[in-house]
Amino acid sequence: MRREPRTLWQPGEAFAERTRLRAYMECLAVQRGEQFTTYDELWRWSVSDLDAFWSSIAEYFGVRFHEPPRAVLGRRSMPGTQWFPGATLSYPEHILRDRSDDAVAIRHASELRPLTAMTWGELRTLTVRIQHGLRELGVGRGDRVVAYMPNIPETVAAFLATSGLGAIWSSCSPDFGARSVIDRFAQIEPRVLLAVDGYRYGGRDFDRDEVVADIQAQVGGALVRLGYLDASGFDADFLGPPDAELELTAVPFDHPLWVLYSSGTTGLPKAIVQGHGGILLEQLKTQNLHLDMHADDRAFWFTTTGWMMWNFLVGVLLTPASIVLYDGSPGAPSLQRLWELAAQAGITCFGTSAAFVAACMKAGVHPIQDADLTRLRSVGVTGSPLSPEGFRWVYDELGPDSWLFSTSGGTDVCTAFVGGVPLLPVHEGELQARSLGADVQSFDEDGHALTGAVGELVITQPLPSMPLSFWNDPDGARLREAYFEMYPGIWRHGDWIEITDRGTAIIYGRSDSTINRGGIRMGTSEIYRAVLALEEIVDALVVDVPRSGEESWMALFVVLRDGATLDDELRSSIARHIREDCSPRHVPDDVFAVAEVPRTLSGKVLEVPVKRILAGTPPEQAASLDSLANPAALDWFVQLAARRG
Repeated sequence: MRREPRTLWQPGEAFAERTRLRAYMECLAVQRGEQFTTYDELWRWSVSDLDAFWSSIAEYFGVRFHEPPRAVLGRRSMPGTQWFPGATLSYPEHILRDRSDDAVAIRHASELRPLTAMTWGELRTLTVRIQHGLRELGVGRGDRVVAYMPNIPETVAAFLATSGLGAIWSSCSPDFGARSVIDRFAQIEPRVLLAVDGYRYGGRDFDRDEVVADIQAQVGGALVRLGYLDASGFDADFLGPPDAELELTAVPFDHPLWVLYSSGTTGLPKAIVQGHGGILLEQLKTQNLHLDMHADDRAFWFTTTGWMMWNFLVGVLLTPASIVLYDGSPGAPSLQRLWELAAQAGITCFGTSAAFVAACMKAGVHPIQDADLTRLRSVGVTGSPLSPEGFRWVYDELGPDSWLFSTSGGTDVCTAFVGGVPLLPVHEGELQARSLGADVQSFDEDGHALTGAVGELVITQPLPSMPLSFWNDPDGARLREAYFEMYPGIWRHGDWIEITDRGTAIIYGRSDSTINRGGIRMGTSEIYRAVLALEEIVDALVVDVPRSGEESWMALFVVLRDGATLDDELRSSIARHIREDCSPRHVPDDVFAVAEVPRTLSGKVLEVPVKRILAGTPPEQAASLDSLANPAALDWFVQLAARRG
């Protein structure tokens, strides 16, 4: 039996009394007669009475329905749950309403721009001007607007402008290669493509004009250029006048808000459609109650526009807090850069990835030695599991009063369904609790719930932010295959999780073969497409293996054409193809030549079993040899695992 981990932080009574979660619980007691003395009691109510819980969220945060709902839940089955049938609303209306023009909405900096503040008045004006330009290009309800843009205020304003028209937003980071962007955007046939001329990263300028031309040629849509490298801004004839009318179209609760992308192992990336109402309710709950955002808070998360954490960070604007954006390398000129930004911008909630924490540990970074972080009160970590050593580093370096919340969620639901709770202690190596309304369980292969043992992460009841659909999946076959094939009617997420008897959680990494690097998920099929374009390579296998205390290890195994050699030149070609076609984050740490790739009798590559073997699982437990077309091919990987210890 595992020894109970060390407690690193406890919320003091003054801290707990000020939390928005405590205020919500007190409101439930007064207005609904629901008395809860512990968070666990509140969580159990939130998943046992979905109607009462989600209606309380809508009421407590003043969701503005233009047409009222007939019920909280119509259809309750998964997939196909119907939330708040009959209701109409507008997501961006809830961000822009009741704001003082002079108050700061966004603080932002980049490698091209100094730290600057944008007020709510300025954000609203920019949104109005962009929206006018979109209308002039014919954008209306249901049209798609895609953005190849960095994490800057213009992108936030463009999203608000788009969603205010009832149009559908989608974005990719400018460091994505053309092939990856085309594979995503072409699926949804945009009316407008917003794109920058280039960006700066690590002190180097990257011109993207040729890439943008290639993207537009294949995805279509009118091109609107934003001069970011040359500081010229949006095309002058695109922006409307500052006094143009702001449109905030009320749409059905399940009207598409944006399309995110989560790659599988075969075919094109999954184009995930999420709705105005579902995202609104989920973000009101999470950003207010679990992040505990107040009017004096300044929330930051290091992200790009190609990761769901950008959408998550924008959702903080649904709270009284302001947000902080950064575009550039987290390690230039050193790994102290983001901590310096935290000091300069007065960040109170610092969000990052486990990989960044591991990098700071390895580099010997001491944040408070060179930065005044007295305003910092919480640190959020996601993207991959944070090791116990990472937990200790945060408290050793930032002090015992920091609230560290490690979270786990996914692009698929655009939220964290396990993570921070400001009323609970922080235990070394563990996530504090399951989120309100998220009935997260650990299942064995037969669908039995586990406590104190590792199993598949499942969600047994609907969440409002679950996908409405996949784009171009009219009968829902791909959606069912992605999440509901293993346990019919129950969402299987693709992570390994342990729920402890104290209600905390431990995430052990992906149980599927998606490659998650720095929070950016890329399907193995995309990497194979880039690698197999090289004449020297005839087959390939790629895995991402978790490592305790540091970033995961991404290894690529290639089968070479007769006469080819895996020399430095070929390794460089592989890296270049992946960098340009996929993303710089997905260049493998190591490349190996193998005689053959292990496959099932039906021809599928054995990615997950190989990953498990390299993570230390005995081969007889990782794969059934009877199901393999070439079982001897596994021997090489067993030997590699032994050499790696």
